[in-house]
Amino acid sequence: MLTLAGIAIIAIGVVAGFNPLLVVTVAAVVTGLAAGLSLHEVISALGKAFNDNRYVSMVWLVLPVIGLLERAGLQDRARALINRLANATTGRLLIAYFFLRQMAAALGLTSLGGQAQMVRPLIAPMAEAASEARFGPLPDPVRHQIRAQAAAADNIALFFGEDIFIAMASILLIRGFLAGNGIEVEPFALSVWAIPTAIVALLVHGVRLWRLDRQMARTMQAVKP
Repeated sequence: MLTLAGIAIIAIGVVAGFNPLLVVTVAAVVTGLAAGLSLHEVISALGKAFNDNRYVSMVWLVLPVIGLLERAGLQDRARALINRLANATTGRLLIAYFFLRQMAAALGLTSLGGQAQMVRPLIAPMAEAASEARFGPLPDPVRHQIRAQAAAADNIALFFGEDIFIAMASILLIRGFLAGNGIEVEPFALSVWAIPTAIVALLVHGVRLWRLDRQMARTMQAVKP
């Protein structure tokens, strides 16, 4: 049971607002020591995991480029584009992005999107601009809700779209889990059966985003003097 201490450390660290990287590192060390490993073995395991997954750090190379684009006015250009579209609304924009993100993920193009490279510099500002064009200046709670909805659209579309692509790691994970429980399923069959789930996700989240426009209209009417 002592090996579960890492979960408690993560929970306490998140609630207390400590640095997430520090909390996860401490939890990993405590869990390893509780499992009977020496400190040297724990550090070696962390180093090996970092080395095996070092490609994840490639995303940090993109951030400076995004920062330079934002400094050069990328968000302003995105807002100006939306302001020229008379029928654009936050919900419609996010539905369109959800569909494109899901289709791209279904083709294995999971890098065509993401929180850092797409949502923050483009999608969220465009969604905010669509609401500003209709309602005027937005209060902070509404602005934060739009940003959260933009992030959610990206996450949900990717999650339910990538399983359609047969060469995705998630397909191998599902197949391995089922095989471990005595259920043999071919990867192609998993990809095919991921299509109905993706369609349902598109419909359900599309309705949520369609309702978002109405909800925002009521909210802005309530806050206006």
